Amino acid sequence: MELPAAFIQNIRSTFEGRGEKFLADLPALVEEASASWGLSGVDPVPNLSYNFVAFAKRGGENVVLKIGVPHRELHSEMAALKWFDGDGVCKPLETDEEKGFILLERLRPGAMLAELEDDDERTRIALDVMEKLFHTGRGDPAPANDAFIQLTDWFGELKDIRLQFEGGTGPFPKEILERVESFLPGLFADEDIRLIHGDFHHFNILSSDRGWLAIDPKGVMGSAGYEIGPLMLNPWGSLMDGNRLKVQTLRRVDIIRERLGWERERIIQWSLAHAILSAWWDFPHGDWSYPLHCAEVFSKLK
Repeated sequence: MELPAAFIQNIRSTFEGRGEKFLADLPALVEEASASWGLSGVDPVPNLSYNFVAFAKRGGENVVLKIGVPHRELHSEMAALKWFDGDGVCKPLETDEEKGFILLERLRPGAMLAELEDDDERTRIALDVMEKLFHTGRGDPAPANDAFIQLTDWFGELKDIRLQFEGGTGPFPKEILERVESFLPGLFADEDIRLIHGDFHHFNILSSDRGWLAIDPKGVMGSAGYEIGPLMLNPWGSLMDGNRLKVQTLRRVDIIRERLGWERERIIQWSLAHAILSAWWDFPHGDWSYPLHCAEVFSKLK
């Protein structure tokens, strides 16, 4: 099985020894999943990143097979897919938590929201999908917290910046980091904790015969406001010009405020907080300069 070099590197660097075993076992894992679920014509997608994903057939049904290294994030995704159960999200057909197998409906035509050019239209479509996710399970008991990633755990990683730089902040602007540290307790004081997607952006929203739907939910317990963060950074790398990014972001803030009724300051704070967190996640080997650039723009918004 020929796999993209970038995919192999991602698996090795992220999962180390477990990743090496996963890559070695992958052909057998694909055969096992195909036999278990009656799949044929398994055809890997060209843009593999951190999971093996392939189009396939199950009888006359078009499906998507996803295989990942079993770990908490993948298990959280499986639990989130079951919770949303196709409401605003791609529907899960089968899961095998122990093996790391997921079988999903195939979304067609499957165009990414990022492919649209009108940013106002993209933002409104994204909010349509977001509102579907927010309404899922309303009135039902919240899903068990221990089944999902905790948003507080993610942001707890920001303390590692000062540990990395012996009390300093390195390339992360001190005034911006301190500002984020100062307002995060207020954001986390939100009592409306719910299951959110956790990686909600233009490349994870696809067109389908059921309308626009999200894919690849992380399954995170936290404030709904966080969903704005990944959306504001995307399409990733699309606007390095600070003035154009500022104009686009202000327009998005207006649309979000009008649609969701959220305070302008809260929208900007979640955008800035996620930009710093994203930069830290990518530091030093990933594309950390782009989210840091966005953070510098967001920090100047009023």
